[in-house]
Amino acid sequence: MWTWFHKLASPPHFFRISEKMVPWFGISGLLIIAWGTWHGLFVAPPDYQQGDAFRIIYVHVPSAYLSMAAYMTMALAAGIGLIWRIKLSHAVAAAAAPIGAWFTFLALATGMIWGRPMWGTWWEWGDPRLTSELLMLFLYFGYMALRAAISDVKKADNASGVLALVGAVNIPIIHYSVEWWSSLHQGATILREDGPAMPPEMLTPLLFNIAGFTLLFGALLLIRVRTGVIYREHRKMWVKNLIQRGEL
Repeated sequence: MWTWFHKLASPPHFFRISEKMVPWFGISGLLIIAWGTWHGLFVAPPDYQQGDAFRIIYVHVPSAYLSMAAYMTMALAAGIGLIWRIKLSHAVAAAAAPIGAWFTFLALATGMIWGRPMWGTWWEWGDPRLTSELLMLFLYFGYMALRAAISDVKKADNASGVLALVGAVNIPIIHYSVEWWSSLHQGATILREDGPAMPPEMLTPLLFNIAGFTLLFGALLLIRVRTGVIYREHRKMWVKNLIQRGEL
């Protein structure tokens, strides 16, 4: 296991493996999203309370889930980079930040569109989940701004890595905010002790979209990490060999 881990941490080995993984993740993710979106929009029945307005969950829920998953990926990768000095881990953290920021923005935007007819307002500053999700977007921006402000890559890795780890405290706050405080946002729908609160014909497309969005995130992350690895390793012989062979 550790041999495989150390091999994966090698930039040339990662570059070769990721090239094969990107199309599998990307194509399968898009196909799954297409199936889930079609069934969510046109096959699933209307909600008995929200009517057709509930259908935005097929974009909102996967986006909100991945906004947190991307941050945890960034923080975990940054932590590994800080502890074990693995450069590839910092490349993963740097690559995850803009993708996570976009998913966070999408979650906030769709949440506002959903909230207007359901709550009667686009935004409620007193809602803990909305506020903590917005804070995560600012943490993403802060991470990217800090990296951009430091020209030395190693120093940028360390400084932004610390910020990513500190900001990870916000993840459980987002997740449990509807349980810890009074919130307009509804509680857990899928992961509940007595089972999901949705009928199968509504739940299945949602699960498919969550899986599809996750695979798409994986493909986008690998693409960005590959670019970051080339930037970091552009003086290394293996990169020069790729250029000479016309593989870049």
